[in-house]
Amino acid sequence: MPSPLTIIRQRRHRRDRSRRSAESRTGRVVFVVGFVLSALLVLGLVAGALAYADLTRGLPPVREMTVLLNPADGLLLQPTRLYDRTGTRLLAVIAPTDSARTYIPYDQIPQSLINATLVLADPNFWQHGGYVMDGWRDPASHPTLAQRLASDLLLWDEPLSPRRALRERLLAAQLTAEFGREKIIEWYLNSADYGNDAYGAEAAAQLYFGKSVTQLDLGESALLAAVSQAPALNPFDAPEAAEELRLQALQAMLDQGLISPADAAQAAAERPSLLPPSPIFGRGAGGEGFVNLALDQLGQRFDPQRVRRGGLTVVTTLDYDLQLQADCAVKNYLAGLAGETDPLPAADGSDCEAARLLPSLPAGTSLPDASASVIVTDPRSGQVLAAVGDVRGGQAPEVRGQAGAYLQSHPAGTLLTPFLYLTGFTRGLSPATLGWDIPGGLANFDGQYRGPLRLRTALVNDYLPPAGAVLDQMGAESVGRIAAPFGLTIPPGADILRDDISVSPLDAAAAYGVFANQGTLAGQALSGEAIRPATVLKVTGVDGALWADWTTPRVQAVVSPQLAYLMTDVLADASARWPTLGQSNPLTLDRPAAAKAARSLDLSAAWTAGYTPQRVTVAYVGAGAETDSVSPLLAADLWHAVMAYAVRNLPAENWTVPAGVTTVLVCDPSGLLPTDACPNVVGEVFLAGNEPVQADTLYQSFEVDIETGLLATVFTPPELIQARTYMVVPPEARTWAEAAGIPVPPAEYDAIQTPVILPDVHITAPLLFAQVGGTVEIRGSASGADFASYRLEFGQGLNPQAWTQIGTDSATAVTEGALGSWDTSGLEGLYALRLLVVRTDRRVEQAVVVVTITQP
Repeated sequence: MPSPLTIIRQRRHRRDRSRRSAESRTGRVVFVVGFVLSALLVLGLVAGALAYADLTRGLPPVREMTVLLNPADGLLLQPTRLYDRTGTRLLAVIAPTDSARTYIPYDQIPQSLINATLVLADPNFWQHGGYVMDGWRDPASHPTLAQRLASDLLLWDEPLSPRRALRERLLAAQLTAEFGREKIIEWYLNSADYGNDAYGAEAAAQLYFGKSVTQLDLGESALLAAVSQAPALNPFDAPEAAEELRLQALQAMLDQGLISPADAAQAAAERPSLLPPSPIFGRGAGGEGFVNLALDQLGQRFDPQRVRRGGLTVVTTLDYDLQLQADCAVKNYLAGLAGETDPLPAADGSDCEAARLLPSLPAGTSLPDASASVIVTDPRSGQVLAAVGDVRGGQAPEVRGQAGAYLQSHPAGTLLTPFLYLTGFTRGLSPATLGWDIPGGLANFDGQYRGPLRLRTALVNDYLPPAGAVLDQMGAESVGRIAAPFGLTIPPGADILRDDISVSPLDAAAAYGVFANQGTLAGQALSGEAIRPATVLKVTGVDGALWADWTTPRVQAVVSPQLAYLMTDVLADASARWPTLGQSNPLTLDRPAAAKAARSLDLSAAWTAGYTPQRVTVAYVGAGAETDSVSPLLAADLWHAVMAYAVRNLPAENWTVPAGVTTVLVCDPSGLLPTDACPNVVGEVFLAGNEPVQADTLYQSFEVDIETGLLATVFTPPELIQARTYMVVPPEARTWAEAAGIPVPPAEYDAIQTPVILPDVHITAPLLFAQVGGTVEIRGSASGADFASYRLEFGQGLNPQAWTQIGTDSATAVTEGALGSWDTSGLEGLYALRLLVVRTDRRVEQAVVVVTITQP
């Protein structure tokens, strides 16, 4: 056995080996942990670097603030200006005045305004580094002045997001570090929004108080500071709310020890004296509605606040002269409806030539509270050339001059029916399709009914029963789908003939412009892919930088040229609308023009939308009182004056008939091929392949016994037979026909008298009223003096309108023998069998029997 020493040595060896193994394992673990921690640290540093790089990518330089708000020529010190399409006529300045804004340095700003602003907007302004991290997850929160500057002036074109919120704080820190806190206050007070397009405290002080910001007292400073936090609650638009905010600002200054109780009490007791509000428009074109429309469209591409803040030059699509004339035409027309007789000049003081084109009002017409609007566009470019927002009559001229700021939406009524009929045209109907204007569904506006008519006539005269029948056939959802690409929104399931569906003149002009442009929508896609009418051609900064160039229109096919032409052909048919508007009506111009006179379903308003290949004009006239109704001629009168002026210097054009459209002579009103009984044959347009192939059945000729008034038979003496044409109405129209005194064809035949049997010309088999079938042997006599030949014929009914010969003529006389055989295969019902005997002197004698054919 081993010695004790050996055992001790072995144990020591085992302990050393175990210790070394443990140390080795520990070292490996430490190494692995260290490696992982190092890798994580490196990855964290890389991720942080990447995140920071992403956060600062494209970050605007803070030095841009010195360009925007340079006291001498800062870009934002120039207000945004809008010009007409020539770029020479100033339409509007988005500021209280059209001069450059005055920049006020820090040392000239009243301390009361600085204190009031800070206590409301940034109470810890002097303690933080320009930003706070609180609320960074809320991108709409800007808790410091420096953050507001960064958000409003440097990051305005970035969408709200947590990333933008972090970038905003980064910029705010840079601004404060580089320029100092006093410059932050100075910039903020020279660029803050004080409502009514007053940017900067100096502009606000001049607008509200008529004095420089350097002269403000404590109460006025508190008011401006309060308004800068809620520009919509300014003393012009919300005086009581603005006063309440002013008092809260004074209390906050008192609570912070910035003013004494005595100063606070005195300022609170003395409500600031305000100047009267003044409009920012009034540039001589009466273009308030157009300017607001242009600003709205600019706001779809750029931040609306940035547009209004200044520094931009906007060239619009407006035709200055046309705008002047459209505006004064509307105001003169409303003045006439209100009973005024003195002519009103254009907004620039010139003569209103368009008003001279207004037709005379019908005697007794009086709508003193009527409202009106009008818009003119170029359908080939989609550009708005003139727009007069809703102007209401019955007001003093100076009030009317400030109205019309917006083109409002109104119940469309029958203005939408072309899109209902267009839906039908896409499914096989045509302008020639027969419709029935009869009681039983929708009632016509005048309570009268016209019976059968083509859809062409129903559309242009607003006859509702045929429209209702088309709607029932097509379905409301289909109409909505057809109208949507035109820019019209019809709520799902809405009935355009029963529900109030509102459209704006702008929407209507765009939709009808598609017809004018032979199926193509033109304009600009300012937001998304939807093409809308354009009001802006070009946007540049005052430094010359190009912001947007929309001079080239975008176009999109909406319907085929063929379908568009069908609708235009209907709307341009002057004679078709005579039944309701008369032969001399205001929809007639000195050139080809298509137009739709329409009414709201409650008769409180009228529309006219019409076009030539070069211009689209939409006019709206609404009654001011609920009890008033508006004739469609009123909107048509206004449309005529504006449209006639708009095209006066343009060459007359017509629409080219596209390939795939044909013209066919049809019977009016059935739209089928004409027959001899048709009372009126007209030319109608069709999509190729959709032309009628059936002869007219609405008007039919009947032979009548003039003595009995009953249908003639083959036994009625010829001298008593008269051919008469009748309208054959369907069962659902019979009540209307009776009420309208429409003659109906007799339903019964003459009583059949036993015919006189001639000895040499008669049929003995089959017998009269015999029942036959298969092959029938015909017997009898065809002989006598001067016999030349005989013939056998058959025809359907008691008084056949057509005869079919049996076999061939025979020159062999027959006496009580076989005349021939008749194969009745395929025939069924009542038939007449006729024997004709021709004498040598060309006299003809006949014998007739009537039989009933039944097949085994």
